[in-house]
Amino acid sequence: MTNFPNVRPALAATLTARGYTVLTPVQEAVLAPGLDVVDLLVSAQTGSGKTVAFGLALAPTLLGESNSFAPTKAPLAVVIAPTRELALQVKRELEWLYKDTGARLATCVGGMDMRDERKVLGRGVHIVVGTPGRLCDHIKRGSLDMRMLKAIVLDEADEMLKMGFREELELILTAAPEDRRTLMFSATVPKTIIGMTKKYQKNAVRINPVAQAKQHLDIAYRALNVAKTDQENAIINVLRYYDAKNAIVFCDTRVAVNRMTSRFNNRGLSVVSLSGELSQNERSHALQSLRDGRAKVCIATDVASRGLDLPDLELVIHATMPKNAEGLLHRSGRTGRAGRKGVSVLIVPHAGRKRVERLFSAARIKAEWAAPPSADEVLGRDDERLLEKLALSEPTAANEREIVEKLLAAHTPEQITTAFVRQYRATHTAPEELMKAERYNPKDSHGSDRGASAGPRKSRGRSDFENSVWFSLNLGRKQKAEPRWILPMLCKSGGLNKKDIGAIKISEAQSFVEIAQGAVDDFITEIGPEGKIEKAITAHQLDGPPDFSAADSKPQYKPRDKSTYKKKSGKRPDRFEEEMNQDTAPEFKPAAPKKGGKKPHKKKLARAAARLEKENAQSKGKSEHEYGHAPKGKPAEDGGEKLIRRKRKK
Repeated sequence: MTNFPNVRPALAATLTARGYTVLTPVQEAVLAPGLDVVDLLVSAQTGSGKTVAFGLALAPTLLGESNSFAPTKAPLAVVIAPTRELALQVKRELEWLYKDTGARLATCVGGMDMRDERKVLGRGVHIVVGTPGRLCDHIKRGSLDMRMLKAIVLDEADEMLKMGFREELELILTAAPEDRRTLMFSATVPKTIIGMTKKYQKNAVRINPVAQAKQHLDIAYRALNVAKTDQENAIINVLRYYDAKNAIVFCDTRVAVNRMTSRFNNRGLSVVSLSGELSQNERSHALQSLRDGRAKVCIATDVASRGLDLPDLELVIHATMPKNAEGLLHRSGRTGRAGRKGVSVLIVPHAGRKRVERLFSAARIKAEWAAPPSADEVLGRDDERLLEKLALSEPTAANEREIVEKLLAAHTPEQITTAFVRQYRATHTAPEELMKAERYNPKDSHGSDRGASAGPRKSRGRSDFENSVWFSLNLGRKQKAEPRWILPMLCKSGGLNKKDIGAIKISEAQSFVEIAQGAVDDFITEIGPEGKIEKAITAHQLDGPPDFSAADSKPQYKPRDKSTYKKKSGKRPDRFEEEMNQDTAPEFKPAAPKKGGKKPHKKKLARAAARLEKENAQSKGKSEHEYGHAPKGKPAEDGGEKLIRRKRKK
């Protein structure tokens, strides 16, 4: 048995059986002499072994001088966790740690049947692990007896305060005996944690076992510079390249989780998702799929993945950047646990490189910058894994010999091997073809590499185009060519970025593009010997700058001769005013009916003529009886039609 100083013999035997050879820094720190009876405030990141640490720290308080627990009617310790997944994980960790002590553990978490939890508590348990809300419910209902409590542990105390559990925590701490021992574990120690420490702990000893520079030594950090439109394709290639037993992909929204889950499943990857919209039953089913090997990849948000326990997690992928250095360490800390190696990969578009570098600097992490695995590299890694398969080195079994001999008799070894390779590759998802990412130039990052004495910033020149190379494209103004779509086309198909492209000149039948000398070789490699860019568009290198004077240039703008324009029909404004000022209005002349059209009705013509005559009379100042009505008892003059409608009888 490995020697673990200050660890109870029963727990030391369990650690040895679990494969522990040394303790982590935080585990050693809480076991220091003199700390077994005092309150503790411990700064510990995820993955540092803090669950085992407070399990070891609780042992002297709970066991006393004994190596096993005696039956009890009320709990001796309560462990508070922010989420039910974390609470269930803590219970599993403490169960194997206290396996040889006869400890009985119970959980009190939301989403579970409260009646079942009450029955378990009534039978007598030594350690209760729960979430703040459910523990408060049991305390209020009297099903959780706190009178015999010897210790309380707050796991991820800072996170519980962020989630709004302050009132619940204060209720639980107030309900516990004053002489209990309080252990508070927190990744960060803000002012709110200091305030709770002063109020609910007695002379707490602050423990900061290791600096961040020494944390996560078993995790290899890699940052992959990818094109903005290739982020999900790069994740597929990373998953295929590492082929990890378990992997987790972090996103920032539920929408991103659902989109990636749908796409990756369609691509043949075994994927499950964790987001806030899932029920407890769905979450448990997803986690069980990861543990039993039915799924290999989990796509999750930060909040939904809190408390996720995957013992064999080998790969962490950051599809979106964490908000701060603590978030980066917390995400990455889910791998590389208990002495195992892990990889943390950040997918970084060109615009996000400076932010990621600041994250690494704040977390004191050294990361390797590289390009994402290409399709050829993924296939090459598949071939390496095929050659490393143990099945190829195992002898032929007796029940296999007959079919092997039949295959060798019917086919050549080369045919059998070819069929085997094809079948092996058919079971794997095809990798993605990735675009070439924009090259990073630290001098273009807003002067972050300039020293304090660098002086004022100078304007950027175009010195990189002094020895440029010109290319001609077989399209011009006739094909409606414009620089605004020629530029992105060259960047996409030619592996360039906008800083590699200088002047763009467009003539009637062709276009000329200036490319920096340093990017010419890559551009020629991308377009190939035929110079194909897109569809029928090709590019060819010129021996020197084109002769723009000889080339047909854009015609000069010539304004049209407006004297040839036809004048619009209509009356001039002055003519209109003259007619309005005349004593008599123009005679009404109805328009002639269209040939073959419908003739106007006589009554309509009569009413229109009457309205016109009335307006003329008003303009001359005549009395109403002179223009409004015909004299009573007299017919209209000249035997004409009556122009005025008779008034309707009321």
